[in-house]
Amino acid sequence: MVHDLFFHEFWLGLLLWLGIHTYLWWSRSPAAKQPPAQQPKSSPQIPKPFAGSTYKPHCAACEQGQEHLDQSPPSPPPLIAHKRGRPRAVATHTQYCPQKMCPYYGWMGRGNVRANGHPGSGTWRQFHCVVCDTYFLETHGTPLYDKPRSAERIVRAVAALAEGLGIRAVARVFDV
Repeated sequence: MVHDLFFHEFWLGLLLWLGIHTYLWWSRSPAAKQPPAQQPKSSPQIPKPFAGSTYKPHCAACEQGQEHLDQSPPSPPPLIAHKRGRPRAVATHTQYCPQKMCPYYGWMGRGNVRANGHPGSGTWRQFHCVVCDTYFLETHGTPLYDKPRSAERIVRAVAALAEGLGIRAVARVFDV
C-alpha cells in the first residue's frame, strides 16, 4: 500500500514539473512575443471610403431634392362595436385579418374578427373578418396551418426530433 502511494505522488510531481517547464519554454519562444507597434508614417494616407457604404438609396423625396421626412405609421382603423345581440364569448383579440387588402390587416383587437365555429367538426376554430368578408382558420400563419395530421401528433413528432431521434425514425414511428 505504501508503494502505491509513493508511485502516485511521484507521477503527480512529474506532471506538475512538466507543466511548469512547458509554460516557461512557451513564454520564452519568439512566436509568443507581440510584434512591436509600427510608428505612424510622416505623411498619413487617407483611405478611400468603400463605395458600397457611401451609396444612399433613392426615394421619391430624394430624387426631387426634397428633405426626407420619416413617415409616421398609419393611424389604426376605428374600433367596431356591435350593438345588437349578446357579447361574443370567444376571445378574438389576438387574431387579425390575413387579407393584405383589408384595412384591418395586421391590427389586432379592433372588433372586426368574429368566431364562426369549427368547420367540418375539426379541432381548429374558423374566424370571419366582417370588414372584407374573409374566412380563415385559427392556425393561419402557423406551422400547423393546413396540415392533414392532428396538432397533437405533430407536436409529439417534433418532440421526438428534439430528443435526438432521426427524421427517418420519426417517420417510421408516427407512420408518415
